[in-house]
Amino acid sequence: MVIYGVSFDMVGKQPIVLLKAVDTNKFLPIWIGHPEAAAILMKLQGASTPRPMTHDLLFDMLGELEVACTRVSVTELRENTFYASITLSVNGREVEIDSRPSDALALAVRSGAPIFAAEDVIAESAIEFEHEVEDTEEVVDKFKEFLDRVTPEDFAGGDT
Repeated sequence: MVIYGVSFDMVGKQPIVLLKAVDTNKFLPIWIGHPEAAAILMKLQGASTPRPMTHDLLFDMLGELEVACTRVSVTELRENTFYASITLSVNGREVEIDSRPSDALALAVRSGAPIFAAEDVIAESAIEFEHEVEDTEEVVDKFKEFLDRVTPEDFAGGDT
């Protein structure tokens, strides 16, 4: 998956990161906090701060310890909450760390680590456009229409 953008829902002005599956027209919206949205957007836009922000500090610490972030994964959606993991390479072995998706994505944009989402998360929560999407503005417009109608509870699953 790739980070397609960060937007805000129209009702509560809560930030949403929009992940796109690489070879399909499936998009996965994940509601995140304002600080994490800022951390993701700043790095995506190439902005910097005079002092390291938390995710920059974490990335710098990992580098000093010769630990590499090799991948981040959105692993599940449970009770309206997305879960993620960060995979680190430490002394030739892989270590998986539980994470909020927003923190994992903020680290991924700093480390260049690939982003994955579990198939069942995509099947349950992704939005699929019916035709090939090439125009970014078209995706944003359709996503805004979707945001006008959706609430986090819509992703709870189960009986509707």
